[in-house]
Amino acid sequence: MNLSRRGFTGSGAALYQRSRAAQPRPSRKNVLFLLSDQHRRDAIGIEGNPLAVTPRLDELARQGVRFSDAYCADPVCTPSRASIFTGLHTYHHRAWNNGSPWPFETKTIAHHFNHAGYMTAAIGKMHFVDAQTHGFDYRLDFNDWFQYLGPVTKLYSDEINRANSGSGHPQIHNLWERGDPWLGARDDDRRQGLVHIGRPSLIPEEQHFESFVARESIRFLREHGKKQPFFLVSGFLKPHDPYMPAERFAKMFRDTDMKLPETWGKVDLTRTPQEIANRIRRHTPTPELANEAMARRRIAMYWANVAQLDAAVGQVLDTLRELNLENDTIVVYSSDHGEMLGDHGLFQKFVFYEPSAGVPLIFRIPGYAQGQVSREPVSQVQLAETLYELCNIPSPGGLDGSSFLNVMQKPASARPGRTAPVHAAFNSQTKSGRTMLRKGKYKYSYYFNDMPELYDLENDPHEMRNLALEANHRSLAGELKAELLQWGGSHPSTHETRG
Repeated sequence: MNLSRRGFTGSGAALYQRSRAAQPRPSRKNVLFLLSDQHRRDAIGIEGNPLAVTPRLDELARQGVRFSDAYCADPVCTPSRASIFTGLHTYHHRAWNNGSPWPFETKTIAHHFNHAGYMTAAIGKMHFVDAQTHGFDYRLDFNDWFQYLGPVTKLYSDEINRANSGSGHPQIHNLWERGDPWLGARDDDRRQGLVHIGRPSLIPEEQHFESFVARESIRFLREHGKKQPFFLVSGFLKPHDPYMPAERFAKMFRDTDMKLPETWGKVDLTRTPQEIANRIRRHTPTPELANEAMARRRIAMYWANVAQLDAAVGQVLDTLRELNLENDTIVVYSSDHGEMLGDHGLFQKFVFYEPSAGVPLIFRIPGYAQGQVSREPVSQVQLAETLYELCNIPSPGGLDGSSFLNVMQKPASARPGRTAPVHAAFNSQTKSGRTMLRKGKYKYSYYFNDMPELYDLENDPHEMRNLALEANHRSLAGELKAELLQWGGSHPSTHETRG
């Protein structure tokens, strides 16, 4: 990795150390980045899903540009978030998994916005893993929420029922290096695995993490929003587990009204990578999901989590309007990855199927098109360069994603196949790793030690027919594999392949 381009080193370090007070502060748009966790791309009402109670996100989409084919760069929290805020793929930023800290020498979008005179803030979940702030001036996270909760923290510990920094308990693994301090102090809810199916939360709504993030984002906007340009990330946890929404949202969805996905129980396991087949057979984190009634409960509580997230997002957007900051602020909404939610018989993420690797992505930009939809496949690794261009901030160079600002200027004209392909990776430093290529209507997944997958998303949107195993698609699969292996995220020389 060329650190002289990807981070501030050498003479660049001296440049960065200059006092920001001495730098010119041109009139620039603020940025409000609303980031959720595990939100499926289609889990927004404007997409036509009647279960998605998301009036505020729908409104945001009608006021901006929505990307119908946006992808995360790595379908798990930490690597995905590192890609969003560095503009680098996992093999360059090297935050390989949820236990890998973001390397210090790889600078984030916060460093570059800081240098341009912005005040930067990260409020809520960022999943840094260690104590680095990665360039953000203003920082509140799970540990601040726990201080706010005080004794109520035990209720959250009961909901998590395990040490899991993915849900902020703890935020930094090494804080519990002597073991889980809550072990033996939690009330047992008799779950069979690590993750509960879902139920109404016992924590009052105003004390939920989403309420805390919204409230503290509002405090930041009121105290700092008009003093200088700002780059604010509001990092919500929902709809990520625990699937325990506040009671009023849980009451909106009944288990008996939930339908299992069309693909439930229909996947040909002989034409599926072994790891995926094993996950379909065994729901290890939540064994109860093998029971269809329990699966419906999980689905209902997911949609309740989505509704609660939307309400919290709305509070922040209302404050932006109240403070007359709307015309001076670019608003971005996205999530770090999706959620399978029973599609293919799978739950959670980690795979390249559309519900997992696909993410919602909305831009509301003052003066730009409203209510437009782009079908151009884009990657979150492109977000950094896009925001640099939008805010007239010099790019640090050497990033893995190019700006798609030109797409937002004419969103309806973009179509799959006219632009550069989209790449993603997962566990790519291990023998069980895999990488993905979305090119035009095709998606090809290369497994380092398993069978490949090839899907025609136009004619097979549910990804049920693996064309990589068919003779009449062998040539196409070979071409896409060769193209993917030229990409830096694949390391075939160190892994065996089959299929």
